[in-house]
Amino acid sequence: MTFAIRPAEPRDLAALPDIERVCDGVFHEVGIVFPDGPPVIEEVIAHGDPIWVAGDPPVGFAGVIELDGRVHLEQLAVLPQHGRQGIGAALVSAVLTAAAERGSPGVTLLTFRDVPWNAPFYARHGFTEFPPALWGPALQAHWQAELTADLHTLGPRLAMHHPLA
Repeated sequence: MTFAIRPAEPRDLAALPDIERVCDGVFHEVGIVFPDGPPVIEEVIAHGDPIWVAGDPPVGFAGVIELDGRVHLEQLAVLPQHGRQGIGAALVSAVLTAAAERGSPGVTLLTFRDVPWNAPFYARHGFTEFPPALWGPALQAHWQAELTADLHTLGPRLAMHHPLA
């Protein structure tokens, strides 16, 4: 089964927080339980930032924001029953293509270092560790917000970057 990747439409937005909640539950397999709080995608929706969805109705999404003049992949989620079908890779590809079209010098993200469907997944798609010395003030603030929210107590985190020509 294939799922077309497309920009989210207003009719898609209500389903995205539930997709994120379901996907957050998968982290329990590796001992990660996220603190209570609103889904990350709600902030992306509230700011009107770009979101791509897979399928109609959506089975996954990628939401981005801008940090320091770069596109930042804020959240990627694919329902577990649709995992390992290339949907996440297709969403990442759509983000990279759109970022290049916008003239972004690259795409950044923050993720768990040791969770197989996090840093190793992104590394397979051209992302590399992004050293703090290269971070701009907005990415630094984003990292600090994660620290304040105790996200880093759940497992080692890192910043990654995919350069664009």
